[in-house]
Amino acid sequence: MGVWLVGSDVLARGRFAVSALSETVAVLLGLAGIGVAPGEAERLAAHRPAFRALLAREPFAAAFVAHAVRPRWLPDFLTVPPLPGDSSFHDELDRLRATPRPRVAADLAECRVRNGDPGPPPPALDVPDPAGATAALLGWVWTRVVAADWPRRRRLFEADIVSRTHAVGTGGWAATVAGLRPGLRWLGEGRLRINARPYPPRDLAAAQLLFIPATTPRGWVGWDEPHRYAITYPCAGLLGAEGPAPAPAEALRRLIGPARAAVLAALAAPRSTTQLAALTGLALGSVGDHLKVLREAGLVDRRRAGRSVLYYRTELGERLTER
Repeated sequence: MGVWLVGSDVLARGRFAVSALSETVAVLLGLAGIGVAPGEAERLAAHRPAFRALLAREPFAAAFVAHAVRPRWLPDFLTVPPLPGDSSFHDELDRLRATPRPRVAADLAECRVRNGDPGPPPPALDVPDPAGATAALLGWVWTRVVAADWPRRRRLFEADIVSRTHAVGTGGWAATVAGLRPGLRWLGEGRLRINARPYPPRDLAAAQLLFIPATTPRGWVGWDEPHRYAITYPCAGLLGAEGPAPAPAEALRRLIGPARAAVLAALAAPRSTTQLAALTGLALGSVGDHLKVLREAGLVDRRRAGRSVLYYRTELGERLTER
């Protein structure tokens, strides 16, 4: 099985990160029909005719999607983890665009082998600048599908990261990692099972390990050996995947009112006012007013996560919702 050897020092250095390029790859997979995250089907369906038109007029893009955008194995250069200084999608895309041609060719060849594709690569993939052509495809996905919605997506990812970080503090890395993505298991003794496939183990000693949320139903792993490794996992904060907020207990509704009880019940994980409005059906202004009262009563508190302010239940708030 595919196992990463992850010592306690590697986990101690591990961190969560947001990656615009990883999200764009996730959307590309969804457009290609390789796994659609909950809540994304309608949005992707609206863009799929334009995506198909792009593939019809761009031979490289069509061949890349057919032979490299696969559920089992993605090309390594497509999944390189972000650097700490990356501040935009284009920071990551420019680095992908600079990937040397021999490496792209080797990654595409390995991808075909791992996915069980016999025979030579299709001629359409043999272009002078395959990294640039791949960057153009990802740039189209970013511009047409992701960019306008990126602020919302980023807020969801930041909320997920706050929730996961809290889980690390209360349950430890082993418990947190176990629930990140399908197939991921902490085996103990520094062994992290990535999947059940017969791949040789990878020793991550002295490496940086990143955990990246994205709108994907399964996720993937990536690396820039030997210094950086990443696990891209399904974001748990997607509104389309969450469904309605849990109904508060009747006693709590009578105590603090139905609207405030609904807001408090929806804070099972840290959330922004926008998320709370979507989950409870309350107006954004009303959510803000109720949060102010709940904070003054000591039932919720808040913290900043990137550009978002996230609210969470205090110990008193947790005790009230448990009754």
